[in-house]
Amino acid sequence: MIVDLHMHSTASDGSLSPEALMQRVHAAGVDLVALTDHDCIDGQAEAAATARALGVRWVSGVEMSAQWFGHTLHILGYGFDLDAPAMVDALAAVREGRWSRAHQISERLAGKRMPGAFDGAVAVQQAAGGDASQPPGRPHFAEWMVQAGHVRDHGEAFRKWLGAGKLGDIRQHWPTVAEVVSQIRAAGGVAVIAHPWHYGLTRSKLRALLREFATAGGRGIEVVNGKQPVDQVAYLGKLSVEFGFLASCGSDFHSPDSPWTSLGNMTALPADCDPVWEDRVFCG
Repeated sequence: MIVDLHMHSTASDGSLSPEALMQRVHAAGVDLVALTDHDCIDGQAEAAATARALGVRWVSGVEMSAQWFGHTLHILGYGFDLDAPAMVDALAAVREGRWSRAHQISERLAGKRMPGAFDGAVAVQQAAGGDASQPPGRPHFAEWMVQAGHVRDHGEAFRKWLGAGKLGDIRQHWPTVAEVVSQIRAAGGVAVIAHPWHYGLTRSKLRALLREFATAGGRGIEVVNGKQPVDQVAYLGKLSVEFGFLASCGSDFHSPDSPWTSLGNMTALPADCDPVWEDRVFCG
């Protein structure tokens, strides 16, 4: 079975509509899918209807922002009630934070002689078919920077300006890890830490995060994120078993133009891991 539980549509910072994304999911031979837009569930109904019409198993998903000792983290939620007040209210609050963040990123870039970033990012977002009610994300800013000639490509944009620890990494608007886990659980879902390797934590700090996450009621970690190096996957798989977590996997697909992500194409999940899709929320 091919499982892909991490991807993005135009409802957040992806380049394909939920419908087009699910059509591509089906063409890739994916059997079980979750659309996990950033702090947004606006694309869920369209994705669910398309996936089901194509015979692809669908489960509700979202990628929620959180903060932990100065680090911005992402927590995946699966199998929750889309209409649960706990989820709806939490995402509405974070959306306001994302609008504020977008304006702050623009102001900071202007201070580095890159004026007009907010309007440019919005234009990029809308040209890609994005939802005008959603704030532009960092990939939209990155594309604007490329188009404006400030950087050569998205990689340079994130390395120099938008990535972790750079001026575009604005943390203060996000809830705590415990708060996000509580919101997902209150909506009937399971919480999974997305791409633990991406945060640049030492191994001791990563273990501290996992202990806190488990205490808060977190159920799993994303052991595989795209074509992740085998040694990283093996280590995360070991942590998953050690902490009694369920293991998730996803391509983290954003765009067909991305050379490093492909739907359903990921490093294999270690055999000794317990897959998150064996949890009850995937059986509805």
